[in-house]
Amino acid sequence: MIKTSRGGGGVRKVTFVLPLDTPPGPVSVVGDFNDWQPGRHELRKRSNGTRSAAVEVRPGAKLRFRYLATGGQWLDDPDVSTRDGHDCVFVAE
Repeated sequence: MIKTSRGGGGVRKVTFVLPLDTPPGPVSVVGDFNDWQPGRHELRKRSNGTRSAAVEVRPGAKLRFRYLATGGQWLDDPDVSTRDGHDCVFVAE
């Protein structure tokens, strides 16, 4: 799931959310917003039974991303239907 909200200075805060245990182990969101670097945006445990990571981008930014789990397992966001090749695509409105 992806949530968006308004950040300071007119930016959009995009929060990437996955269930706490699925998949097990550490998971990072990697994409064009962090030069596809694993670990830069690792999803962290939240008290509501999920884990998440957030990035701030300009309004209208088109984000290409995927999740990277333990063992090099690539995952798509189940709620994002738009794709560019293997990548999920999300526009920060």
